[in-house]
Amino acid sequence: MWQWLAEHLWVAWLTLAALLAVTEMMTLDLTLLMLAVGALAGGLVAIALPGVLWLQITVAVAVAVAMLALLRPTLLAKIRSLPGYRSSVDKMVGSPGVALTEITAAGGEVKVAGEVWSAHSLEGNIAAGTEIEVYRIDGPIAIVYPRHLALP
Repeated sequence: MWQWLAEHLWVAWLTLAALLAVTEMMTLDLTLLMLAVGALAGGLVAIALPGVLWLQITVAVAVAVAMLALLRPTLLAKIRSLPGYRSSVDKMVGSPGVALTEITAAGGEVKVAGEVWSAHSLEGNIAAGTEIEVYRIDGPIAIVYPRHLALP
């Protein structure tokens, strides 16, 4: 029984690699893809050396860490340098929303694109329930102004 499991462990490695790769399509973060390549490497070792589990795990972890440390940053930099690329945070600039609480220069909360954000007012106070627009994103804080205000 154990011998059979050791000889067919490659199926589990390849299944894990496939699941990680498919899940990557939902995140588009390239992290799960790097882990999938590590699992694929573990599967290749399992095919070549069945029964040597410690080596399979070592190779899978080493390849995944190397991919995350070396290849992922390079790929992300190339993607971000493409013309017309805008991150999801950049796309929030100019988005409409609504003030959930009173927004002052010190703080408040808004709902933009179905998400609740901490917010600061660009200028003056904004009453709860007022329609707002995102002026910029400053880390985890949306800088907003009332939609009826025309900015210069």
